[in-house]
Amino acid sequence: MINYSVDKYYVIGNPIAHSLSPEIHNEFARQTGQLLTYERLLVPLDSFASTVKKLHHEGIKGINITLPFKQQAFQYSSQLSERAQVAGSVNTFIYHNKGWSGDNTDGEGLIHDLIHHLKWSLEKKSILIIGAGGAARGILKPLLDQKPQRLTIANRSVEKARLLAEDFLSYGKITTHQGSFAELEGQCFDLIINASSASLQNESLGLPRSLIHPDLFCYDLAYSSTNTSFLQWAQSGGCRNCADGLGMLLAQAAEAFFIWRKIKPDYATILTQLRLNFYRKKTLTNP
Repeated sequence: MINYSVDKYYVIGNPIAHSLSPEIHNEFARQTGQLLTYERLLVPLDSFASTVKKLHHEGIKGINITLPFKQQAFQYSSQLSERAQVAGSVNTFIYHNKGWSGDNTDGEGLIHDLIHHLKWSLEKKSILIIGAGGAARGILKPLLDQKPQRLTIANRSVEKARLLAEDFLSYGKITTHQGSFAELEGQCFDLIINASSASLQNESLGLPRSLIHPDLFCYDLAYSSTNTSFLQWAQSGGCRNCADGLGMLLAQAAEAFFIWRKIKPDYATILTQLRLNFYRKKTLTNP
């Protein structure tokens, strides 16, 4: 009898029931002919390290990490990729001889979705990022690598935005908006990315309608079965180029799959299927 060994993978977080990762990775496995299983695992808030240790002893090959454990995963990693070091957080583990190696595929996922799937150009563009938390930190360097003309961070806490910008000045030109969101009135951007938690709470950001123009692109890192509050604001003002973070979720998952299996799945082929079969059943969330 032939003994087929099935590699096991998990996505861990709290909460975790909303995660689409098992559907995504199991479809990637089917698409690429890989023999593996991938499941969700709810981890108590005080049990990250013990859970990861237990999974190692069970022979788990890799782990995806979602909120609220990305910073803990960063601290727990025995090795870090350059992009994880820059982001200050980890969303992908792969086990090597000396322990868990941490990587961060969020920024790669965003860039792939923007450029290769949506066909949005970033070079020499003016970009506004709303928010200065972990989500913004994870995408800043990949965005700066695309050589935008200007990248501005706006946040309710101006000081937090300033400190974040200082951390990334060596990678490119960053400015911070010195005022409230309402005081963005009169400015012009080619792309606005919502990296704040406002959409998760269905909150309005209070952005001025004057930011919207016919050529504006608006992208929300969150995704939902209906338009997020940010995308509702954009579309109500006539913005025709809007996207949520589902494509980013798929692209960052494809990058994690490549780290584990050394084969890159074609996420674009399952994007429509995912929206039809799974996406409408899920609540508002982010990668």
